[in-house]
Amino acid sequence: MKVVFRGDASLQMGTGHVMRCLTLADALAARGADCQFICREHPGNLIEQIRNKGYIAHALPAHTEPVGANSLAINATGDGQALVHSHWLGATQEQDAEACAPILADLNPDWLIVDHYALNARWERALKSHYRKLMVIDDLADRSHQCDLLLDQTYGRNAEDYRAWVPANSRLLCGSQYALLRPEFSALRPYSLKRRAAPQLHKLLITMGGVDRDNATGQVLEALRASQLPADCQITVVMGSTAPWLEEVKRQAQDMAWPTRVVVGVSDMAKLMANSDLAIGAAGATSWERCCLGLPTIMLVLADNQQQVAQGLEEAGAARIINQAQCIAGRLPNLLEPLTVGPAPLLAMSQSAMSIADGRGVNTVIQLLEA
Repeated sequence: MKVVFRGDASLQMGTGHVMRCLTLADALAARGADCQFICREHPGNLIEQIRNKGYIAHALPAHTEPVGANSLAINATGDGQALVHSHWLGATQEQDAEACAPILADLNPDWLIVDHYALNARWERALKSHYRKLMVIDDLADRSHQCDLLLDQTYGRNAEDYRAWVPANSRLLCGSQYALLRPEFSALRPYSLKRRAAPQLHKLLITMGGVDRDNATGQVLEALRASQLPADCQITVVMGSTAPWLEEVKRQAQDMAWPTRVVVGVSDMAKLMANSDLAIGAAGATSWERCCLGLPTIMLVLADNQQQVAQGLEEAGAARIINQAQCIAGRLPNLLEPLTVGPAPLLAMSQSAMSIADGRGVNTVIQLLEA
């Protein structure tokens, strides 16, 4: 089976779209599939990381001239709806389709898998003759798709949210039970859940995504200075190699009252999470990784499209959230305080989190792709 992924990473959109595509690609490749990627060379892209994992990545040049809004903003149904994230593409949908066409024509993949908020049925129809079937990975339910299979791993997402946006015969996989998690998360789930039987806050994990353009990590570290963490607490900060505030965060870490290490390019995130007692993290794709391992979370909403995920997890009791409009320095110490006095609050959050994702979503998706 030949599979082509179309997804991007950048300083603006982060790395989550490409990372979940890589998770699916790794699982498919392990079963003998030929997986390739098409990515645009935005600042902060992950093209070299994709190639370092052994995949062919076809690079589309980043556009330097202004992109015309007209051909970006109108969706395929012609109803005049604006695509909110159209500027993330760095080209018009027509330009992007034109650049992808010769690559797809040469490969003629069995599946084209698209994970991009700036693409919709307009782009998908333009390339229809160059692939056999189409899978869309989405979180927004805000635009039309001409797909055979659609995955939205948002907790609480209802398939009816997409019925008006896809053909009647499209297969819809909606909900966190389909979350695309690497196999090490499900493998470490029993160990992680067992060590949370009587939790105490000794190891704190901070992870704000691969880019953290606005330095939420630095704001969290500053807020922790006014927090009552246990004296023996150890802090681990995870950052991406393209994070623009990396060096500043490293300097901050040296001045913390608790031992604080900054790690970059982590290859054992599942192990780090499993051995952590609490995470302070962004409301992105790593939300499902934390849930799989039963890791309690104080969650920061860093973008509008993260609000639904964060709100759902807070209502389920798996996380406590800090919204965009709230001050991290003012809110974080208050959220931390009850988590340091005894095991009950951490245990309750852990039990709620573990029920949301079990790490088996990739297998379900692959079975449908292979069918």
